[in-house]
Amino acid sequence: MDRKTYAIIGVVGFALKNHLDRLVATFGFHRPWALFNYWEPIPAVGRITALARSQAVFLETMVALSLPFVWVGVVMTVKRLRSAELPTGLAILFFVPFVNLLFFLVLSLLPEHEPVASSARRADPWLARVIPDSAVGSGTLAIVLTGMVGLCFVFVGVRLLVNYGWGLFVALPFTMGFASAVIYSYRQPRSLPKCVSVAVLSVAILGAGLLAIAVEGAICLIMAIPIAVPLAAFGGMCGYLVQRHRWIERGAPALLCMLLGLNPGVGWLEYMIAPRPQTFLVRSSIDINAAPERVWKQVVAFTEIPPPTEWIFRAGVAYPIRAEILGQGPGAERHCVFSTGAFVEPIEIWDEPHRLKFSVTSNPAPMQEWTPYSRIDPPHLHGFLVSSGGQFSLTPLPSRGTRLEGTTWYRHGLWPAHYWRMWSDTIIHQIHMRVLRHIRDAAEAAGN
Repeated sequence: MDRKTYAIIGVVGFALKNHLDRLVATFGFHRPWALFNYWEPIPAVGRITALARSQAVFLETMVALSLPFVWVGVVMTVKRLRSAELPTGLAILFFVPFVNLLFFLVLSLLPEHEPVASSARRADPWLARVIPDSAVGSGTLAIVLTGMVGLCFVFVGVRLLVNYGWGLFVALPFTMGFASAVIYSYRQPRSLPKCVSVAVLSVAILGAGLLAIAVEGAICLIMAIPIAVPLAAFGGMCGYLVQRHRWIERGAPALLCMLLGLNPGVGWLEYMIAPRPQTFLVRSSIDINAAPERVWKQVVAFTEIPPPTEWIFRAGVAYPIRAEILGQGPGAERHCVFSTGAFVEPIEIWDEPHRLKFSVTSNPAPMQEWTPYSRIDPPHLHGFLVSSGGQFSLTPLPSRGTRLEGTTWYRHGLWPAHYWRMWSDTIIHQIHMRVLRHIRDAAEAAGN
């Protein structure tokens, strides 16, 4: 089985199966069916014993439909392994989620074995048979291969482990940059700038892929660029240094396998440890030309704020619209309505007109992602940036004005924590200032 035939049959077979599954799921069971349903056919069901009867029938039908395709896939894979002189036992990878995608790509690239005289048959590493000799060919393979592997790792870390940490933002870009540079320079020595360029492009391809398959939106990808690109470039530099050693031809396969294990290892370790997010504090203040009594009325509940002009809010970050109060004094409930929903804020301290302190019992989504799709719902929009409380302090000024200070206590489940704190602090400060400016304008206008 030559690689071209194998690739064509695989792509056509998957397209045929995907359309057949869609038709059966949509018209036979009135269920949506998308690409990710192959890994999670029925969301929110943890084990088979928890399936309802209708769900069990649906799964049995989908499994029955897949059997002919599985048989064809296994037979073709065994034939392809034989033609590439690889152990047929590797066909088991056909059934391993995510790995089977990479396995299919590798088998579609490996050349078929051509019998030669035993004297001419020289031990040639399998990696050398896969990687093209040209700079363009090896660079393209390095970028596409590491991009696909990175996509699988992101999906596992984000969708299955629900973890946004060191494995995703540090280990992954570094290993992608390192691996792409090693693959790129495997056949021939490459220059440092070229190794770094290939490393950075591999991360760029990953970002484009995440945007294309609706795993992430543009805003979060932009926020990740300042940490991901330098780490990928550093990985590319390390890969460039590795190519200068003579053992690269024999050691590269083992090195790449070690790199493949680094990211899921770090991600799984974080998942098992489950570090507790630290609570952070942001304070912002503004001086208002009005007495504290007049400012207090606007603090407790303020009218609708005009549409935002700040780029950060126009880009999709949630912004405050108005505030409403139900009741008066401690125990009253304040609702601060944002563009994505409302914060529910039970009042803890009502010290009129000096201090209003409240807890937060409900948080809306922190943003609406930029995406080519109508809507996406990545896990980090739920429970990864959470406000736990807030406070307004009013201090009289000698000029008969008021210094209004807004404080927010919050936590986030993103690591490295201090990198992401730079973004979250900036966002919360901008939210503060949007509210404080509106209160200032309303209080000063009320006195005229």
